[in-house]
Amino acid sequence: MTENYAVVVIGGGAAGLSAALVLGRARHRTLVVDAGEPRNAPAAHMQGYLTRDGMPPTEFLTLGRAEIARYGVELVRDRVVEVTRAENLGGVQGKHFTEVQGRAVTEAQGEDPTGAPGEGFTVVLAGGRTVQARRLVVATGLKDELPAVAGVAERFGRDVLHCPFCHGWEVRDQPFGVLASSPGSVHQALMVSQWSKDVRFFLHTVAEEELSDEDLRRLAAAGVEVVPGEVAGLVVEDDRLTGVRLADGTEHARSVLFLAPRAVPQTGLLEGLGAELHDTPFGAYPVVDATGLTSVPGVWAAGNAIGFAEQVVHAASGGYRAASAIVGDLLMTDLDAAAQV
Repeated sequence: MTENYAVVVIGGGAAGLSAALVLGRARHRTLVVDAGEPRNAPAAHMQGYLTRDGMPPTEFLTLGRAEIARYGVELVRDRVVEVTRAENLGGVQGKHFTEVQGRAVTEAQGEDPTGAPGEGFTVVLAGGRTVQARRLVVATGLKDELPAVAGVAERFGRDVLHCPFCHGWEVRDQPFGVLASSPGSVHQALMVSQWSKDVRFFLHTVAEEELSDEDLRRLAAAGVEVVPGEVAGLVVEDDRLTGVRLADGTEHARSVLFLAPRAVPQTGLLEGLGAELHDTPFGAYPVVDATGLTSVPGVWAAGNAIGFAEQVVHAASGGYRAASAIVGDLLMTDLDAAAQV
């Protein structure tokens, strides 16, 4: 028999686990499907999350998984390969009753009422399992596509970084480099000057004439040195970054290199369901309301699935908002259905 869940959460990072925690505490049968590929896996620590500042991401996830398990939430290490609208999840099972606003509402023992005909989704996992859910939370995040510069991928999350809010304090006052990927990288070069007054902006494949007069004035005012020429690779000694090497052989002593990965949103499942997307400078993301509800009824999104700049604390908050909205949505749906009986 196909298993029925109130909610399937696709993605087990901060957003997905936060949503699962709220749903479990609200007594909804919930399944989290986690492919085990968190965006912040290369980082040794996460910063800026009140009371969790400096915690390793792996420890954060371990604690989160233990918390949701206490409320009966199931987590499976697998990948969702297909989501389709379900026809009907079947009849109500079980004989557990709760009082909701003075009305006796039938609730499945260990399962949720299955809702109206046509409500819900069929979810197929790579491992061959098929489950059905009344609502979905898509927290599939995004992937960071790094510039094809020798040494960058190996050192990403260590001394090759992308977010000064995440890592700036830990590398403050060191010699910074910023690798341009577009004229928009000027913004990153200006931002990191908050954490170091020794910043060199490597234009790499960006021509100097592509920078505006305003860009050049701001870079000069911030004390950022502009370095033309393509970057060929990094200089590494004793497993630490010591410099940036240009194609002409010139080396610049640097301890930290900031760059802007190309964001690749993981929106395939949402697109398959017909979700409306909107274009941003960092890729196309689903159109959502304040709770994370997409244009597809019954489907919420949270975390980096809705935007490039969602930090861990934002993702956790987004998962909470989505889950609380789902709890209310399921309740009202069931009350309306019961009132028509």
